[in-house]
Amino acid sequence: MTQQLHPGNAGDLGWCIIMAAIVRLSSVCRRGITPLFYQSTLLARPLVVPHKHQEQPHLLTARIHSSQALHGSGSKAASLHWTAERALSIMLLAMGPVAYFSPGPVMDYSLAAALTLHGHWGIGQVITDYVHGEPKVKLAKAGLFLLSTVTFAGLCYFNYNDVGICKAVALLWSK
Repeated sequence: MTQQLHPGNAGDLGWCIIMAAIVRLSSVCRRGITPLFYQSTLLARPLVVPHKHQEQPHLLTARIHSSQALHGSGSKAASLHWTAERALSIMLLAMGPVAYFSPGPVMDYSLAAALTLHGHWGIGQVITDYVHGEPKVKLAKAGLFLLSTVTFAGLCYFNYNDVGICKAVALLWSK
């Protein structure tokens, strides 16, 4: 029994580079940068309150106070993580046409990494919003990490041993 040669078998360097980039991005997300869009001036709105002794109203400013998680040392990391989520979403939008017109192992492994990371971050937000209690959060995050690891490994296995994500989608559309 001979194994057929697939372009993905030519080298695992592509997905190693992608995984290294993901690890680097996650370490940068923990370190943080200056918040780009989170400024208190963007969260202020004028509030008109009439004064008792004058006919003209006074102009006051009402401030929206964000949650405690965005203040202090974590705000830089939160801002960078938010920016990385948006950048990945835009990259996924661009990857669709590129994968259609230029399928290959680099695109297959890039899609595997991007789709897994996008799903990991999305389900992580659901856990943050809806799972309460420290033991439950730890268990849910461990399950999410396991799910993301199995998903990425399964997609890489599919890319390496089968036709790859791009050609599989093309085959689905051809029928």
